[in-house]
Amino acid sequence: MAYKLLFVCLGNICRSPAAENIMNHLIVQAGLSERIICDSAGTSSYHIGSPPDRRMSAAAAMRGISMKGRARQFQVADFENYDLILAMDKDNYLDILALDPRQQYCDKVRLMCEFATRHQIREVPDPYYGGREGFEKVIDLLLDSCEGLLEYVKSSLPD
Repeated sequence: MAYKLLFVCLGNICRSPAAENIMNHLIVQAGLSERIICDSAGTSSYHIGSPPDRRMSAAAAMRGISMKGRARQFQVADFENYDLILAMDKDNYLDILALDPRQQYCDKVRLMCEFATRHQIREVPDPYYGGREGFEKVIDLLLDSCEGLLEYVKSSLPD
């Protein structure tokens, strides 16, 4: 049975699809495509069905990572369908937990930056209203966080 990861931001067009696609890139490199599955979602309904933001796609392409997918909104069923739900910032984290009033799944919800090893920042900033360098910084932060996350997940996989 595959380990399932869900990356969550506000609109699901910048940070969470970048995390999903970076993680998939690392999973392929590690030869773990059959064992780890990724998806992404947004806490809002603003961009449902939209492709990843072109600026984020350009920043990812500079690192050899292609951006795939379409935006969708986080659903309560996602709590049961995923092993780990990774929020990009504290607002996303709290929005996700608000959908779990009985706190059945709070142990599955973590902040993405908990897995960063080279960056001290604790939240992935939203680059949507900024310039190109903000998107590049987010890619660097997510690469760091995804590398740490992959090590964490590998240690959780059964032999």
